[in-house]
Amino acid sequence: MTVFAAARSLIIALAGFAIGLLLAAMALPLAARAEPPAANAAADNPIAVADASETKTINIVVYGNDPCPSGKGDEIVVCAREPESERYRIPKRFRGRKVQAAPGNSWNNKVRSTEDASRMAAGLPDTCSAVGSGGQTGCYQRFQTQARLQRQQEKEEAANPGGIPQY
Repeated sequence: MTVFAAARSLIIALAGFAIGLLLAAMALPLAARAEPPAANAAADNPIAVADASETKTINIVVYGNDPCPSGKGDEIVVCAREPESERYRIPKRFRGRKVQAAPGNSWNNKVRSTEDASRMAAGLPDTCSAVGSGGQTGCYQRFQTQARLQRQQEKEEAANPGGIPQY
């Protein structure tokens, strides 16, 4: 029975694929015949063709003694000249910005994250890594810290059964 079900689903999938191809083949000639409406409007009105030829302006920054390229056709090229020393520098709008990692972060969190990052080296004491002999003390210390925090949380939940803080 499963062979028949598999054959039936395969036939349905192939039929759907064939119908999709047929619809796409029918739509292709229609899409090829369609013309954009702007081309029809320009052909009907010769004044609109004259107004539609706008000039294109290109802004370019050139460095040192590099020549300013000339425009092609109706293009207008505007060149801004910068000294050669600016060619490979960071653009002025990005210079001098000092990025703060976390502006609202407390010093305690910054110190804790720095300590955690410095302990990631394998084999150092208190790192809790599988490499080196010093990792075993760090794993036990981490286990003790997690157990202490869990006990504190359970005490707080027992003191406030509804979760409403008491002031």
